[in-house]
Amino acid sequence: MNSITFIQPSGTPATVSVEPGTSLMRAAVTNGVDGIVGECGGQAMCATCHVYVRPEFAAALPEPSDDEEEMLDCTTAERTELSRLGCQIKACAELDGIVVDVPAEQV
Repeated sequence: MNSITFIQPSGTPATVSVEPGTSLMRAAVTNGVDGIVGECGGQAMCATCHVYVRPEFAAALPEPSDDEEEMLDCTTAERTELSRLGCQIKACAELDGIVVDVPAEQV
């Protein structure tokens, strides 16, 4: 199992455990984490799973695909250098314990 912590805009953490290979979006939606919508079901077509990856985990992530880059330009909350789509990040040993911040708004 891998651990993922979602930090709400209020600062409240929600930590979930998931099987390796589970996307951050699916982990959040399945476990009722507020603020992650996942309208497109993980197809990188809606940007409603936008998260801010904490800097200490950002270097362990693969580069965003062209599709993810395009969707990140459509986020409701401000895009930053730490913005990623949760549907494109998969739980794995290298990211065990990852911490992401949930934007104040998704839609």
